[in-house]
Amino acid sequence: MKVQVRLGDSFWYYSQIYGLPLQLIIDSNRGLNIQQLQVGSEVNIPGFVIQTYSIKRGDTLWSLARKQNLLPDALFLVNPGINAENVQIGQGILLPTRVTRPIIQTKKNYDYRSLQQDLNSLLEIYPFLRQSIIGHSVLGSSIPEIRIGRGRKKVHLNGSFHANEWITTAIIMKFVNDYLLALTNMSSIRGFYVDPFYYENTLSIVPMLNPDGVDLVLNGPPGEEPHRSSVLEINKGSHDFKDWKANIRGIDLNNQFPANWEIEKERKEPKSPAPRDYPGEAPLTEPEAIAMVELTKKRDFDRVLAFHTQGKEIYWGYEGLEPPEAQVIVNEFARVSGYKAVRYIDSHAGYKDWFIQEYKRPGYTIELGEGVNPLPLTQFDEIYEQSLGISLASMYT
Repeated sequence: MKVQVRLGDSFWYYSQIYGLPLQLIIDSNRGLNIQQLQVGSEVNIPGFVIQTYSIKRGDTLWSLARKQNLLPDALFLVNPGINAENVQIGQGILLPTRVTRPIIQTKKNYDYRSLQQDLNSLLEIYPFLRQSIIGHSVLGSSIPEIRIGRGRKKVHLNGSFHANEWITTAIIMKFVNDYLLALTNMSSIRGFYVDPFYYENTLSIVPMLNPDGVDLVLNGPPGEEPHRSSVLEINKGSHDFKDWKANIRGIDLNNQFPANWEIEKERKEPKSPAPRDYPGEAPLTEPEAIAMVELTKKRDFDRVLAFHTQGKEIYWGYEGLEPPEAQVIVNEFARVSGYKAVRYIDSHAGYKDWFIQEYKRPGYTIELGEGVNPLPLTQFDEIYEQSLGISLASMYT
């Protein structure tokens, strides 16, 4: 929602009449000088939308404001020039309305188009949310990163490294919406008032690293050549791509990182592009994996969480390079989720492995749910509740 600045207005005043944390308004208007607001300039008010309303018998602007749990001036701001003493039955006015429920629904087959639409909706209502494009997929789809918060601790979450694990994106996006709702409504999640999280953490999220692969699993092969013919050949002519984990070139993105990549290359059964497990001809050949490395170097994360499916396990060690605090954190993850913490597995070349190797900081691969990928949506609610505790704990532990 946007309002026009009047003489004497300030961000602090807007925070009072709309019942919002001042910092969220400041962060929603990064291009404006908080000390010198210009009359007539537009200010973003996060967590609100404008609805049209037709005046009914007995309505006054004061009574309508009270119904909205707002001060009357909240209505005058979006209805400049209105004569409050002479509103007419049937007259149309604008009504600022606080968003108190999720605006996106992610419990569905969640493809790249769904992600784009939902990000646009969230960015419009929560403009303190920041979006960057970290790179592009093989087919040219932009790979978005979103950031929430202004804290010194830098926490990163990502999903859909693997194509048929697309439910991880849907889970992450539901968490993002719930977190934004709690911030603008100054409410709690699982008993935690999340306002302190915003000031203590900068949360970085790449919801869908492998958009081409996700769309392949959910929507079938792309129309453009040579990729259409290539994926059908790799998939032995079948149009059923439910078992596909790789990117559109048949390279497993979570086997692409320079952490003993040579070991994985030698022992992985596929020796050419395949629906899963083929690590490529060299590390970091794929644009999606390169984008993750460049983002990690740029942001200098304190900890990273890579969401995968399935197994209800959390992998947290690599070659003895993980720091002591990694175990404290994973123990809390296990406590709040019921998942099993597993320190070492015989695996290399993953994003978590590379992060621990390069930075000696906590990194986690979290295997959500249990069963055969792609996990069915019937598990969505259970998986979300299990992952929610981990997402929150990543910021408070």
